[in-house]
Amino acid sequence: MNVIQALSMGNDFLKSNSIKSYIIDSEILLSEVLKIERKDIILNQSTELTSENIDDYKTLLSKRSKQEPIVYLTNKKEFWKHEFVVNKNVLIPRPETEFIVDECLKLTKNKSNLRLLDIGIGSGCILLSILSEREDFKGIGIDINKEAIENSMLNAKKLLLDKRVKFIKSDIDNFNNGKYDIVVTNPPYINNIEYNNLDGCVKNYEPSSALKGGIDGLKIINKVIKKSAVLIKKQGKLIIEFAYNQKLGVEKILKANGFFINKVIKDFSGHNRVIVSTKKN
Repeated sequence: MNVIQALSMGNDFLKSNSIKSYIIDSEILLSEVLKIERKDIILNQSTELTSENIDDYKTLLSKRSKQEPIVYLTNKKEFWKHEFVVNKNVLIPRPETEFIVDECLKLTKNKSNLRLLDIGIGSGCILLSILSEREDFKGIGIDINKEAIENSMLNAKKLLLDKRVKFIKSDIDNFNNGKYDIVVTNPPYINNIEYNNLDGCVKNYEPSSALKGGIDGLKIINKVIKKSAVLIKKQGKLIIEFAYNQKLGVEKILKANGFFINKVIKDFSGHNRVIVSTKKN
């Protein structure tokens, strides 16, 4: 079986299992098996697959047919300007989360030696993307998930940022280390009803602890904001992501905890998605 024949097989199999992105997915999975870039597939159309290649490809196709996300099958995801290692223990980075990075960089354009905290570090994509752009910043990332801490450290080493960042396994309630100029966070914010209605590729594979925000979706957000009020320096910034329908609720919690709302950023779909706020005292 050569590359063209393998792609045809993959396309037919994924399409028959109702995978809408079957063409792209077949190419990505085959390039992963052959250890080549997807763009190079066309240059290797006549390349013969080994029996091991075929077995590996069929295994990946089978997993994808059950809606397992491509990111977890390849263990990598593009975010900001980098390719991050992403395993099944962390949330898959989304494009809208890049707004946190973008806003932080705008705020710190002429700043130096700032100290950042990322609450719920996951893959490390937010904090590490910021540190990669600000050479004298340092950061702390916390997460309740040991595997997320390990995943973040892999990415820190990959990006040569491990000397400027530290990862700590801790929940937000028990974290009291230091004071920070900026806190960034993409906390779990999906309410119980919406969680139950999520697509299978999300609900069945991504960690629920990174998604579920309680009855109204604000349970963890409330904790994060209250703790941030203690951890952020006076006039420091909190940049937080939230659900499309939570703007008023998040603003209410921020104001109740001594924050001034600077800016609300909409995502690519026009939904309110990120708030930048300042600690007043």
